[in-house]
Amino acid sequence: MTVREATAFAPASVGNVAIGFDILGFSVEALGDRVTVRRTDAPGVTIRAIEGVAANLPLEAAGNTAGRALLAMREALALPFGFEMSIVKGIPLGSGLGGSAASAVGAVVAANAVLDAPQPQLELLKFAMQGEAVASGSLHVDNIAPSLYGGLVLTVGIEQPRVKQIPVPPGVQAVIVHPHMFLGTREARAILAKTVALSDFVWQTAHLAGFISGCYTNDLDLIRTSLDDVVIEPQRHALIPGFKDVRAAAILAGALGCSISGAGPTMFAWSVAASAPAVREAMVAAFGARGIATDHWIVDIESRGARVESGGS
Repeated sequence: MTVREATAFAPASVGNVAIGFDILGFSVEALGDRVTVRRTDAPGVTIRAIEGVAANLPLEAAGNTAGRALLAMREALALPFGFEMSIVKGIPLGSGLGGSAASAVGAVVAANAVLDAPQPQLELLKFAMQGEAVASGSLHVDNIAPSLYGGLVLTVGIEQPRVKQIPVPPGVQAVIVHPHMFLGTREARAILAKTVALSDFVWQTAHLAGFISGCYTNDLDLIRTSLDDVVIEPQRHALIPGFKDVRAAAILAGALGCSISGAGPTMFAWSVAASAPAVREAMVAAFGARGIATDHWIVDIESRGARVESGGS
């Protein structure tokens, strides 16, 4: 019997992870989007409703990340039926927590549950990428991949992406602090220089390699040394009021590293579990000193990715 309707949850995510611009990210289970997809006899994709913390979004499928992802799925698979969906946003817009990616991922995971021949995760990744491009203006996967797969994820390639889940040392958690302000992804990408100095390229490459090596070998000192963005963060930090104070407070409180989540303004830190509450308190206080209210979480980095909550097999 064909399943006609399914609801999927897709978690938020931290993109870039400081040193992996557009290729590295990790999932944030504390919040996410829920997407319900119903199979329809009529072709096309219809968005029935968008609710939650970010309801003022396009209802036209082609201009919506979730809608565009389902249009890409229909086209690629030559489906003889259509989709109707509703979205409940749990991720604030312009937060740097992968809200556009989560909607696209939730849509393709829910739609996959109503297909006659469900597709593998890698194909779902490609469909969701098409949706993410609506919001950011380019194809990148540092939010899509962790939201779909869960945990810390490295993705290499766009046309034929290769996805690798990276282990996280035991006892390491992430502190997520979201200041109550909006920062658009397109704006944050527009300020970036198109070229990088050779010395910065060498240091950033060394930091990315050192960070991943530290994750595989449980070398916290190497992670601490390597979790330092010398390319993107220096260009973007001015967009976040109090960034330097927040970062300094996190490090002083014992964080392994602290940087911008995706395009910002949310900031994240990695910390051993024993220090995580102090790191969170320090970051929140630093924002508070500038009169900026925040939402904040301490999360396990190795967590589940998107999944069907109802209606799937």
